[in-house]
Amino acid sequence: MMDAVASHYAGGGDLSSAIADSLRKAGKAMDRLTTADLATVDEFHIRGRKATLELAGHLNLDASSRVLDIGSGLGGPARTLAETFDCHVTGIDLTREFCEAATTLSAWVGLSDRVDFRHGDATRLPFDDASFDAAMTLHVAMNIAAKDRMYAEARRVLKPGGRFVVYDVLQGEGGEVLYPVPWAREPSISHLATPAAMSSLLSDAGFRVAKVEDSTEQCQRWFEEMAARMSESHRP
Repeated sequence: MMDAVASHYAGGGDLSSAIADSLRKAGKAMDRLTTADLATVDEFHIRGRKATLELAGHLNLDASSRVLDIGSGLGGPARTLAETFDCHVTGIDLTREFCEAATTLSAWVGLSDRVDFRHGDATRLPFDDASFDAAMTLHVAMNIAAKDRMYAEARRVLKPGGRFVVYDVLQGEGGEVLYPVPWAREPSISHLATPAAMSSLLSDAGFRVAKVEDSTEQCQRWFEEMAARMSESHRP
């Protein structure tokens, strides 16, 4: 099943080359790239970089912090935190192609010394106990059935008092999911939790849930604004 999830996200071809071509077509100079230049392709979650910075505000980060990004994708959130707080961020992702591209993109913006990326499974993290000061996961758990193991692993690798922020798509009251959706083409790799179930899973893993924020309205506006921009860009 994990292979199916990795295949869903991997796509085809050389990701970093495709991104470089897109950036050049957009008029970006490859020798002067910034994390903001990459944000349209590497902040692969609802509300993008703005949401990343909001989440980071709950982590109490400084230059000495070591942060884990579970399901790091192309590395956008990891680079945003490293650049903003001068901390070190380790990303782990199930899709090897994402890890390879994330490493390349980090070199483009001069952050190779503050971020690194590992290929691995969120339910079996390859890190020692109490390795990180903080951890985050953005739009990942909806592809993971064994959320109990994922959250238990996050708790294990955090130092005492470490903070963990979770930003995910949850099952609301709107009925069954209509496929395809961004995280799954069909039901076998989609595992949405309800808000109540998610809070219970986190508590069972040993976390104290300090704050819950429902960003449904902001996310809806973000989608509407994105659709309007796309419609405008396709007008003759």
